Amino acid sequence: MFNPQKATGEWQTLDARHHLHSFTDPKLIESEGSRIIVRAEGSTVWDNDGREILDCMAGLWCVNIGYGRRELSDAAAAQMALLPYYNNHFQSASPPMIELAARLAGLTPDTINHFAFANSGSEANDAIARLARQFWQLQGRVTKRTIISRTMAYHGSTVMGSALGGMPHMHAMDGGVSNEVVHIAHPHWYLYGEGLSRDEFGLKAARALEDKILELGAENVCAFIGEPVQGAGGVIDPPSTYWPEIQRICKQYDILLIADEVICGFGRTGSWFGSQTLGIQPDFMPMAKGLSSGYLPVAAVGIHDRVYNVLADGGHLAHGYTYSGHPVACAVALANIDIIENEGLVARVRDDIGPYFMAALDKLVASSPIVGERRGIGMMAALQLVKNKDTRELPTLTDNAGIFCRDYCYNEGLIVRAVGPSIVLSPPLIYTHAEVDQTVDILGRALDATAKKLGV
Repeated sequence: MFNPQKATGEWQTLDARHHLHSFTDPKLIESEGSRIIVRAEGSTVWDNDGREILDCMAGLWCVNIGYGRRELSDAAAAQMALLPYYNNHFQSASPPMIELAARLAGLTPDTINHFAFANSGSEANDAIARLARQFWQLQGRVTKRTIISRTMAYHGSTVMGSALGGMPHMHAMDGGVSNEVVHIAHPHWYLYGEGLSRDEFGLKAARALEDKILELGAENVCAFIGEPVQGAGGVIDPPSTYWPEIQRICKQYDILLIADEVICGFGRTGSWFGSQTLGIQPDFMPMAKGLSSGYLPVAAVGIHDRVYNVLADGGHLAHGYTYSGHPVACAVALANIDIIENEGLVARVRDDIGPYFMAALDKLVASSPIVGERRGIGMMAALQLVKNKDTRELPTLTDNAGIFCRDYCYNEGLIVRAVGPSIVLSPPLIYTHAEVDQTVDILGRALDATAKKLGV
């Protein structure tokens, strides 16, 4: 049992001495120390010094129902007392994993009826890469192995997950990407659609997929993967013409379509899944994060009937994880889905708090000289920082505008995220109107300070 009474400095010293953080410069931890978060309730977290901080990132896009929900801790305790663990290998199953699969079948599109379980979005996408390639291999089309993704996509940080993603700094860490993963440009109209309407740009961006398929040869292309709305890449919401054209191309060239729902799933876009909001009909749907609201690690892969039927006829499936369908994680996920349903959170995002949130952010676009656009849908959004609204000139790396604005917010009691020169927000779905107002108030002051730093 850990000692909760340590002073912040003691925790920071131990942390720097023994812990390697994710996506953080270790030297920064050594010199400045980490932020020690010890308690959370609703949309708020507290640090070890008792400071209250509004979490407008829902952890890492995941705490959809908010913190401190006893229903989930009670579900975990009850399942742990009954059956704390068993695997799903060798014809074994437990009731929570069976029930969760059936529950997901009722929430996803009608053609998605089977689910493989994993422990993270990264693992889910690794599983899809294997299953998608096996789908073609079982049909004798063994050359269909290359997966097409997009720049500024995030699909995990395992070897395959980081390869599928379009983050150059992640590729640089292990020397590049697989030659069986290629990328096309992401559909960011504000930055790349000069001279085109949003709809015109959406078609142009989608047809980059067709160009890449023709370049590689359709006989060599396995699948296309994309988040309905790109999250960690800066909340890139595509034009309305984009996904219909992507689907036309995938169907024409017989390419599997993977809709990565790890961030968009479980109400964040105002539907259960981003695919439903944007009219996507995927062959695979990886999901995680909001599946348990981050309370325990769990992920799932939704599989289209046409894919499942081929895999099922293929015999022994040589894939899985020790904790696939962990009974405690599945029990927690079921309790989480109960809350989302019983409290009407999906409809709330679509009809109430989502529109209120976006309208409040739009006021910042109108009032701030350094906000060029607001992107997003539902309860995920981004503000594009610019040095000049007319020319859309972006701050430079040395300007460090995004980090400056993010840190200003944190010091004022608000957690947001910087993605390059963009400020990203993804609050819990239980966020109140008052919390939106508080967010915009702090963010407005942060933007004013950032504009002064930029000399705008």
